[in-house]
Amino acid sequence: MIGMMGAVKANPASMVIIGEANPPIGAYQFCRDYPNDCRNPAGDAGELILTEERWKEILRINYQVNSTIRPATDMEVYGVEEHWDYPKTAGDCEDYALLKRKMLIEAGISPSDLLMTVVLQPSGEGHAVLTVRTDRGDFILDNMRNKVMLWSDTEYTYLKRQATANPARWVKLQDGRAVAVGSVR
Repeated sequence: MIGMMGAVKANPASMVIIGEANPPIGAYQFCRDYPNDCRNPAGDAGELILTEERWKEILRINYQVNSTIRPATDMEVYGVEEHWDYPKTAGDCEDYALLKRKMLIEAGISPSDLLMTVVLQPSGEGHAVLTVRTDRGDFILDNMRNKVMLWSDTEYTYLKRQATANPARWVKLQDGRAVAVGSVR
C-alpha cells in the first residue's frame, strides 16, 4: 500500500531543523581561533524584522563582499585544504560568508539571524553560504551570485547550519522542498 508519509510543505519560506549536527571542521577551528565570534550571549533574538532599510543593507553588503574579495581556494590562500577565516583580499565560499556575517553584525543584525550554512551544489560539491533568518523567510547570501534569494529558490540541497541561540553549535536541516512518499506496512 502506497501512501503519504507526512508530506512536507512545498517551498517553505523558512528552513526546517530536524536535529543536532556536528560543526564542519573549519567552523570548529574558526571558533577556536575567534571565540568571541562564536558566542551570542543574548541567545535567539527571534527572526529579523525585514524592513526596506535592512533589505538594502543586506543587498549592499552582499554585493560589496562579492565584488571586493577575489575567489581563491584555501590551499592558495592558507596553504591547507580547509580553513575558515575572514578574507582580506581573497578567499573561498565560507570566507565570503564569514565576512558578510561580521559586517551585518556590525550593522546591527543579531548573530542569531546570521547563520553559516553548508549546502551541496547540483554537482554534489560542498559549498557554504550565509543564511539571513527573517520574518519573511530565510534568505541566502552567496559568493556565486549577487542576487539574494529565498533559500527554497536556490538550486542547493541544504545540509546543516549554525544554531540560532549558539553560533558554536550546528543543526541538521531537512530540505523540505520535495514531498516525501513511501510505503506504509
